[in-house]
Amino acid sequence: MPIISLSPAQQRRLEQLARDAGRTPKAMLKFVLRDGFDACDEDLRESRAADVEFLAGKGVRHGDAMRRARAAVESRARKQAA
Repeated sequence: MPIISLSPAQQRRLEQLARDAGRTPKAMLKFVLRDGFDACDEDLRESRAADVEFLAGKGVRHGDAMRRARAAVESRARKQAA
């Protein structure tokens, strides 16, 4: 297994990202290696924004979302069949 060496700046960034995500740096490193720092930062921002939106009552229940999706698919199928 290769040895991973992070610069001090990368180590600080990993520690901050892990803290923000509620994970350990070791656990976060797996995602950083797979996706990169920028993608992990973006995922965390989007997740936080979704949490805020949901807590504000702007979320859609799973069942409602599935009904809307099914209706859209069925509507499209009817248009194509006509």
